[in-house]
Amino acid sequence: MKIIVTHQDAMKFEAKTAKSSFIIDCPTISPIEYFLSGVITCSATDLILIPKNQGKTVTDLVVEGEVVRAEPHPAKFETLHLTYNFNSDGDDTTAARWVMASLETYCSTINTIRDTTAISYSITHNGKLIRENEKMISGQGTKIEMGEIESCPS
Repeated sequence: MKIIVTHQDAMKFEAKTAKSSFIIDCPTISPIEYFLSGVITCSATDLILIPKNQGKTVTDLVVEGEVVRAEPHPAKFETLHLTYNFNSDGDDTTAARWVMASLETYCSTINTIRDTTAISYSITHNGKLIRENEKMISGQGTKIEMGEIESCPS
């Protein structure tokens, strides 16, 4: 994977990937906010694609991420809490497994920061809180076999 960032003017930069490009407008949205958005979107795509692979559908998906950063600079993420809220035609146990498959196996951005960031999550499925402040085990991740899934190219 290769990305080229080019200064445009003031605090605007263009990021070019092999497939597209976009403008990073600092300080309107900071690079760390783009980074956190990418982390969250990585997991959100899994929450659409893993169920789809199993013949299930997820709707009304909202994933919130809240970070506490260290002081002083480089102000790395100390903690990340992800809150998943979605509806589906799967049962609660299956819905929780989808989230865990994303966190433990499929989401490369979360797995990139997991050795240095304490990650926790909560899940509301079909209007019911099914997991609250669960802690993700830091380290190398675990293999949760959910089969092959379609994914966003990395």
